[in-house]
Amino acid sequence: MFTQVPQPLVYAEALLAQFASLSRAADGAALLGDFVRGLAELSGCELTQLYLLDATHTCLGMNAECLNGILQPREEASLPADYNGEQLLQFALCQNRVVCLSELSGSLHETSFLPSQATPWQSLLCVPLVNQQKAVEGLLLCASRRHIDLQGFADSLGQLGSFVLGQLHLLQRLRQPTSDARPAKVVIPSASGYGLIGKSAAMRQTYSLISKVLHSPYTVLLRGETGTGKEVVARAIHDCGPRRSQAFIVQNCAAFPENLLESELFGYRKGAFTGADRDRAGLFDAANGGTLLLDEIGDMPLSLQAKLLRVLQEGEIRPLGSNDTHKIDVRIIAATHRDLAVLVSEGKFREDLYYRLAQFPIELPALRQREGDILDLARHFAEKACSFLQRDAVRWSDAALDHLSGYAFPGNVRELKGLVERAVLLCEGGELLAEHFSLRMEAMPEDSSSLNLRERLEQVERSLLLDCLRKNDGNQTLAARELGLPRRTLLYRLGRLNINLGDFDG
Repeated sequence: MFTQVPQPLVYAEALLAQFASLSRAADGAALLGDFVRGLAELSGCELTQLYLLDATHTCLGMNAECLNGILQPREEASLPADYNGEQLLQFALCQNRVVCLSELSGSLHETSFLPSQATPWQSLLCVPLVNQQKAVEGLLLCASRRHIDLQGFADSLGQLGSFVLGQLHLLQRLRQPTSDARPAKVVIPSASGYGLIGKSAAMRQTYSLISKVLHSPYTVLLRGETGTGKEVVARAIHDCGPRRSQAFIVQNCAAFPENLLESELFGYRKGAFTGADRDRAGLFDAANGGTLLLDEIGDMPLSLQAKLLRVLQEGEIRPLGSNDTHKIDVRIIAATHRDLAVLVSEGKFREDLYYRLAQFPIELPALRQREGDILDLARHFAEKACSFLQRDAVRWSDAALDHLSGYAFPGNVRELKGLVERAVLLCEGGELLAEHFSLRMEAMPEDSSSLNLRERLEQVERSLLLDCLRKNDGNQTLAARELGLPRRTLLYRLGRLNINLGDFDG
């Protein structure tokens, strides 16, 4: 650890003294101040800074700074609220990678986070700070106006920083109120911060999970019924995270046959197959530096699952027709409405890939579980529709609101959005009425006692088929698979029961 630093024995003794000194800090502010001062002494740098993520893990703020041996009590108003626009800091934070530059003045890197000086900064070291759970909580930074190699300090300073994190959490726990006092209120990220709509307890839990994973490179698995907004949440994770300036690409794994899906994802070289008259980059390359959403991951063929597992483990791909692999930096988010654990037990999904994808699962609630959110979503969709159609905003009648509140929405948010957009089109006045919404209330006939057994069974079958089609957004193949029927049998039953497939298009 000390072989690359000058005077290793002297440095080791100084490092040990810093550990001992920081362990005696009485409060958090003193601990962080002593830490950045100690970084300056150990590294010999004129500037040291400490950046920490906030409680929601969504904002990176500067918590301490030492310049020329003096702690800098900069005014909060002069500091950015969040350093999410600083690419160097965000790269180290999100990739958990040490950044070391010894020719800073001649590089193209943006360093506005460093204080302005008459002599330009030349050398920089940025080290992620990792807690006991192996999650990145912040960064330490050392900078000098001299050309020096700071790489040798990275490991030891990183360990010192992790120790300081542990001490900081310990001091915070000691300062918490006793058990008989009212516990501190849990901070829930604002919904508006992610561009999502909803204040229900189920959605607040979703926001909390999103905040935990925004600034980590973990693979996210979004689960939930069709229409619950998995793609919307995936885009929120991308747009609110450090990769937002890069590409966000969506690929539906059920939309292509196996051979086409492979070439679409991995790309190909000229001559790889008939018709490959030129090299073509795949979606992994197109999403390099950004995010790739693999929707309906449960429908990915087994042979491709093995190749995806290699991408997740090694971070490299090999295009079709090529003998060479190359590295990529892509955050993968997977989404499915199917139970992958069941598919694993049936031998239809690789167990090792399942555990790799389920590194951080987020279960999206169905709309019927989001108490109070239906009306907020409906108003939002109505405003968007009016804006798109360039018409005046519409009012909501009480009857229309009651009508929506009493519906179960088997198609979830997607169904609600379609119903509201259609209602706005039908509305000729300025008020949305109950009759503008064609809700499929599958109510039983009042005089059901007069039905014979065959008619009652047909009613049950019709209701089951309709619910399954709505759940799968009208996809007959997926509905047949869920019902355990051949697709031809499903089509026959739909025809016999006079169910119009046109109602589920789009």
